[in-house]
Amino acid sequence: MEYWEQYLGLFLKEEDLEMARVVRSFVEKEIMPVRHLIDDDKDHTLIRKILQGLTNLGLQKAPFPKAYGGSEMNSIVTASVLHEELSRGDSGICTAANVTTWAWLPAIIAGNKAVLDAFAPSFCGDELKMACFAMTEPGGPHGGGGCDIENPSLHGKKIRTIARLDGNEWVINGQKMWASNSGVADLYCVLCTEDPELGEDGVALIYVPAGVNGLSFGKWEKKAGMEADVNCAMYLEDVRVPKEFRAAGPRKDFELLEYNIILARVLTAASAIGNAQATFETVLEYTGQRIVADKPIRDHSIAAGMLADMAIAIETARTYYLLTAYMLDHPEKYGPPTSNYIRSRASIAKVYAADVAVMVTNKAMELMGAYGYARDYHVEKYWRDSKIIQLWEGGAQLGRFDVCRGYYECNL
Repeated sequence: MEYWEQYLGLFLKEEDLEMARVVRSFVEKEIMPVRHLIDDDKDHTLIRKILQGLTNLGLQKAPFPKAYGGSEMNSIVTASVLHEELSRGDSGICTAANVTTWAWLPAIIAGNKAVLDAFAPSFCGDELKMACFAMTEPGGPHGGGGCDIENPSLHGKKIRTIARLDGNEWVINGQKMWASNSGVADLYCVLCTEDPELGEDGVALIYVPAGVNGLSFGKWEKKAGMEADVNCAMYLEDVRVPKEFRAAGPRKDFELLEYNIILARVLTAASAIGNAQATFETVLEYTGQRIVADKPIRDHSIAAGMLADMAIAIETARTYYLLTAYMLDHPEKYGPPTSNYIRSRASIAKVYAADVAVMVTNKAMELMGAYGYARDYHVEKYWRDSKIIQLWEGGAQLGRFDVCRGYYECNL
């Protein structure tokens, strides 16, 4: 916990440290003792119990307006601390819990009374509720995979989930892939377009409650890691919802989409460092206890150099994502949160942190040998869970394109 204190008065406030302590205590008591069981929890009994525990802490209702029973927690720095500490326990649990906020943000920011009145009270209650932000599509001859959907140079023209206004209802047809909490969520924020040719003006974020006619799902994806994060194909066939369930309206919905993409990069940078920090703690202890050639592994120069590289990478990545989170919290100083400048900084944070997590977990396994590969030591799961963080949100290469957008006119 001492590494958070160095940021007090710089990026963090006392309430951020308290948040870190509360989540750290929860992780140590509720996640770490059963962490080795999470990947085998095929019916999500254990996972939902952990998520319910986070609900009991008040994290589910945190972003909602106080009028609905929420806490109006809107600091990106605070959310970043939460993401790192929770991912130190399990980044799949972190994703499942916090994607609910991600899905809700467009309606909260837009102040959409229809959506808030209909669903916010239940999400601010004592029972676990989940939401899903459905964005990525399977693609086809037109392109349209995840990197196309999130690429600002394509202006939303690759979206093929179509929303058509019929009287007082939206009629939605399309397919989504890889959305976190898909198939298990109570509410979906679905990225649509009224017409691909309209580009940014056609983009629509529309809320769809679970159980409506025409909404169905495929089987859960079998993945290398992140088992607490459910992903499956989502099918929308003539799904009808009230026209008021659109987040904001033309152009505004595109701006909300862009904000969500940029925000997610900062927060998943924090998740990546949660994996790296936990791995570093494990390998630091292991190499201090394991004797090779009559002395601890970490007292050999080659191992010390590897541990130093891990520490340097973790500390610099953490500092940078906190800086970027601070920028998002202070648009009056750093400019609009959807500017190319902020997009570039958020992408630096995410690309770098994800690369750090992959490097740290890989090097830790080298230092621990077969023990690093064994499930008893947790490192192999951090290793598996880290890789997808590097790949999601448009992929590692789109992230690099977005870095360039902050420095020159990059239309890749």
